Amino acid sequence: MSGLILVSTLLYPGISPVEAASAMRLDNAGRDELRSLALMPLSQGGATGHITQLGASAHKIGFAPERKQVSLTATLGQGDNLAQLLYRAGASPLDAAQLSAVVAHAVPLAELTPGTRVNVALGQRKSPQEARQLSKVSLRAKFDLGLDVVRQGSDLKLIMRPIATNDLPLRIRGTVGTSLYRSARAAGAPIRAIQQYIQAIDAHFSLDEVKPGDKFDLILTYKRSSAGESQAGDLLYAGLEQGGKPRAQLLRWAGAKNDITTASTGIAGQFFDAASMSESHSSSLIQPVAGRLTSNYGMRMHPVLGYARMHAGMDFGAAYGSPIYAVADALVTYSGVHGGHGNYVRLDHGGGLGTGYGHMSQIAVANGTRVRAGQVIGYVGSTGLATGPHLHYEVYRSGQIVDPASVHFVVRAGVDKAELTAFRAKLAKLMAVKPGAALAAYDGANTTILR
Repeated sequence: MSGLILVSTLLYPGISPVEAASAMRLDNAGRDELRSLALMPLSQGGATGHITQLGASAHKIGFAPERKQVSLTATLGQGDNLAQLLYRAGASPLDAAQLSAVVAHAVPLAELTPGTRVNVALGQRKSPQEARQLSKVSLRAKFDLGLDVVRQGSDLKLIMRPIATNDLPLRIRGTVGTSLYRSARAAGAPIRAIQQYIQAIDAHFSLDEVKPGDKFDLILTYKRSSAGESQAGDLLYAGLEQGGKPRAQLLRWAGAKNDITTASTGIAGQFFDAASMSESHSSSLIQPVAGRLTSNYGMRMHPVLGYARMHAGMDFGAAYGSPIYAVADALVTYSGVHGGHGNYVRLDHGGGLGTGYGHMSQIAVANGTRVRAGQVIGYVGSTGLATGPHLHYEVYRSGQIVDPASVHFVVRAGVDKAELTAFRAKLAKLMAVKPGAALAAYDGANTTILR
């Protein structure tokens, strides 16, 4: 300890005054230069750096030489138009309006989507007061069309550049995990297509019935160009398998004359289940289930009660769990247990007409909701007073039960033979598409268009 104290005493620096640095004296030029190197100018445009004072050799000039051509890229904004974009880029109002008119001959200007990139080349101007003259403008007007506008003297010439595309739809299949949405996203499906898929499935039966292990199947419009870009569009087909069997095969359909399968946006039509599409018959009855007629409307011996009484409807024999379809657009006015009808659904079609569906094993629609023609509203069962799986079908006019065969519903579910053939042909083409085939590299050859 004594040694440590001795060493510390010997190394003690002592106490002596410390001289402060002399104050810096700057002239006006020095202060300006020091201020330019501070942080505050950074927030005012970054005007930092060494300031050079004008010397005796510096003199003003009337006009500084400019580059002969200026090239830049501008992007069309939301609510923007081509003429405004060109004017902001430095073109004269006359040139901007003239070029817009030229482009309008190839594609409507309203179809130029926000985000379109426009390459602009401006020529030399004669004086600082004049705008540069447009020399060339290039843009991608459509996915399969590029446009060049070049100046030839005082005129502008339009050059159209068609771009080879492949329209093979994209098919995505996968297995449902804990979440249908997350499983589809993990399989590579676009968000928009998944949203349309869920809406289509939900319109035909409850999403609560989709369980882990089920198989989902999506087919959507998909374009590839020879330039390497791709563009996913609307959903064309929504499929679901449960237990290795198809539960839903929903095809977007707008009719054979209006069918569009290659458009990327704005596809017409709605989804119809392939199982509900049947050929129209001369009979006025539209079958609400795929089965055979086992009992007509009228007096009969009740199979359970054992005595004759009025049979206020028609019975259709069908396999247990077969889907039951609404025969026309309607409002669900009753959904639940209804005495001898068992699980029962009542629909109001407007105009005083209504229908009833009994003995269901399971109901797929809620009271107060609206359903479309061909939509699944339940499944065949044998609840209530029934000896086996079948559908009891009733029709009401002004609240009174009538013979279902006497009422004709004009619905989309029943189609003529030509329409049904076209529907099945389109479905067969889509089913022939291999999952992921549209993602293969495309070199511009062998363009495939699904019609």
